Amino acid sequence: MSDPKSNSQIIKSLAIKEGFSFCGISRAVFLDEEARKLEKWLNKNYHGEMGYMARNFDKRVDPRLLVPGAKSVISLLYNYYTEARQIDSKAPKISSYAYGEDYHFVIKRKLKDLFKGIQNKIGQVEGRVFVDSAPVLDKAWATRSGLGWIGKNSNLINKRSGSYFFIAEIILDLDLEEDGPTTDHCGKCTACIDACPTEAIVEPYVIDGSKCISYFTIELKDEIPKEMSGKFDNWMYGCDVCQEVCPWNRFSKPHNEPAFKPNDMLLSMNANEWIELTKETFNVIFKNSAVKRTKYEGLKRNIKFLE
Repeated sequence: MSDPKSNSQIIKSLAIKEGFSFCGISRAVFLDEEARKLEKWLNKNYHGEMGYMARNFDKRVDPRLLVPGAKSVISLLYNYYTEARQIDSKAPKISSYAYGEDYHFVIKRKLKDLFKGIQNKIGQVEGRVFVDSAPVLDKAWATRSGLGWIGKNSNLINKRSGSYFFIAEIILDLDLEEDGPTTDHCGKCTACIDACPTEAIVEPYVIDGSKCISYFTIELKDEIPKEMSGKFDNWMYGCDVCQEVCPWNRFSKPHNEPAFKPNDMLLSMNANEWIELTKETFNVIFKNSAVKRTKYEGLKRNIKFLE
């Protein structure tokens, strides 16, 4: 149990068997540089009405406050890239990450199984699993673990497979061999900045979250500002534009996760059927979907805004 290198190899092997595409490890320490960046970002109110981004600031930048005695952060990437597309090119669009079952449930199950596997193979270790539902700076830890770099669109980009990944963590009270960070490979490319429909990428690597289409269609509960009319590129839930134009996503490969397979109705509905969407149909299509986060009324608001 005391060999950090051997234990790291065991964990990475278990992660791949569980279906994760990449696994990297970093030391559980205070995120000094990231804390300064986050504070600056919050002070500019780039989080808009996402009040949770400002809460638990101390925990967000120090994993030892989330897991007492934490020594290592295991970062994991789970592929969700798909070549499936909505058939009607004029239909309101949904971000591909939400095509199938809500990733929170799918990945949380896999994380729990992985954690059990770690305990079975290594011994009694304490820790917690996280998937986008606690104050954890996912992209910062993934970067420190060598899984990629944060691109100019603020997404984590992996040199081998692009950016269509969910990020998750396991924080443990176990010393492990850490991986070093990789380097930035965005170069002079500005494809994401040039393509953003609402100019939410205010400067390279900085997103004004309160201008992002995903913010307006998912996070914002009030009416969408009228000045955004005509700028949504027909997205009714989320937005994939900055990923679609990223050159690194030419390396993306389709996932093989059955839970992420889209409902056939979601892909086949035409523009008019979306406009006439009933609550009953919404509940059928999005039974276990992340789209339920915006609720039927929210999605109808978004669709109406696109008319």
